[in-house]
Amino acid sequence: MKKIGSYTARGIVTEVDTEAGRPQKIPLFDGSFKTAYRVTAFYVWGSDWGVSAGPDVIAKLSKNEIGVTTSLNFMRADDDNQIAWAGSNGTTDSPGTHFDNGLIDPDNLIVEDLYVYARTAGTNTRAINYLIEMDKYSISDWQGALSMARDRQQE
Repeated sequence: MKKIGSYTARGIVTEVDTEAGRPQKIPLFDGSFKTAYRVTAFYVWGSDWGVSAGPDVIAKLSKNEIGVTTSLNFMRADDDNQIAWAGSNGTTDSPGTHFDNGLIDPDNLIVEDLYVYARTAGTNTRAINYLIEMDKYSISDWQGALSMARDRQQE
């Protein structure tokens, strides 16, 4: 693998969308099996400001659309398509664990697209911010095919 660039994705997702099976899609697939991405950093934080806002949030990155998720099956280390998890607690105007780097599977490799799922301790209509840093790599055809086959076996 040869690094050929870096990429940053940022945006918002809501728990309502996550629970309905509509995660935030980050399109990465360029039609080639010779390029892939590796997540190097994953951050999440609440969009509300204030002591009473309670913007505790958790989020995950998945290489496929999981469908409907609940708090009971949200974070699953046994799912190879889930490659990163992050959280932020406390209000945005007091101490907490804001902008901590998430837990990222060091073997992650994304050939197709990436999906952001999130949950919050507050009302589920709130927007949850995310920022993802990735490196782009040139890979061989067999590495791309192997990665995609591994992704499909979990579906």
